[in-house]
Amino acid sequence: MPRSVTADASGRFLTVRFADGSSHRFHAVWLRDNALDPETRSPGNGQRLITIGDIPGDTRISTAAVEDDTLTITFAPEGKTVSFPGAWLKTHAYDSDRNMQFGRTPEGVMTWDNRQAVPAFDWDAVQADPAVKRDWLGAIARLGVAKLENGPVRDGALIDCVDMFGFVRETNYGRHFEVRTEVNPTNLAFTGLGLQAHTDNPYRDPVPTLQILYCLENSAEGGDSIVVDGFRAAERLREEDPEGFALLAGCPARFEYKGSDGVHLSSRRPMIELSSDGELTGIRFNNRSSAPFVDVPFAQMEAYYAAYRRLGGIIDDPSMGVSFKLEPGESFIVDNTRVLHARLGYSGAGSRWLQGAYADKDGLMSTLNVLNAQNRV
Repeated sequence: MPRSVTADASGRFLTVRFADGSSHRFHAVWLRDNALDPETRSPGNGQRLITIGDIPGDTRISTAAVEDDTLTITFAPEGKTVSFPGAWLKTHAYDSDRNMQFGRTPEGVMTWDNRQAVPAFDWDAVQADPAVKRDWLGAIARLGVAKLENGPVRDGALIDCVDMFGFVRETNYGRHFEVRTEVNPTNLAFTGLGLQAHTDNPYRDPVPTLQILYCLENSAEGGDSIVVDGFRAAERLREEDPEGFALLAGCPARFEYKGSDGVHLSSRRPMIELSSDGELTGIRFNNRSSAPFVDVPFAQMEAYYAAYRRLGGIIDDPSMGVSFKLEPGESFIVDNTRVLHARLGYSGAGSRWLQGAYADKDGLMSTLNVLNAQNRV
């Protein structure tokens, strides 16, 4: 709850003091741009109805007052008066010390190694109970991976899984793809070979941000799934070799796929992706799809490969991977911008049939935000 407000003599900003003893400054132009009145934002969907050009360049605060839990401001030269709930201001305060560490892990993300079990949720419970669905999606958002158990053992059930939170991302592999041995495979995933931990489709821009793997048969010897937290691997590299981390984050790698007729995909992105202010946002790691690196200066190429080797060693470290064998009706979702997945090789005896599909985090996060809002009501 705000206790008092003081406007700067220039009118360019004000300072709000809250009941918890904190104080935050807010600029006049920021407050005007984010006004909550129905002329500024649509009451139905909250979208902004004005452009930045509609706000006078000399906008300033002419009066400001606090009453109960509300801050009321009048802007000059418009003479427009608007009000802000104190809780809204506190939630959106930007005048505070921020963690600006280069390569920092995003807030709300929990990194892990092989001591972390993959959380598992019941298929029917997720569909029947919004609280269980919220916990399932929240685990994926926080950890980057979660399992579903006791699902139907039928062709295409993984599409029903995606429908619980979002939409399938269709690719050249179709709405979904089969993960089982093929005579003439277009991708090494469709063989019985073991696969190093990797993110999928690094040759796309943008990559599918979620991958779902759903088990229909698994009587073959071997074929266990392994997941590795790429953000934890990046943290370790940053701690052990900051210069190598900076190289992998600063120089684009190249990835390419042209395994079937009519398809030639390529991308130019760093293996470690950061936001413009240095926050860790993604990992692209897939040795099978790496193209020649041509965007690293000659003087740094050997150091780049040393950092690449070290990151690969961290990813391959047994202390990093969590392994499990899917049973029919079980599935797991990984955040494909963060969590790498691997597979142990398996023999020709028995059968192993998984189906895979891609989706995106925007649908998952939208569903999670709605469930969280309902839980607060």
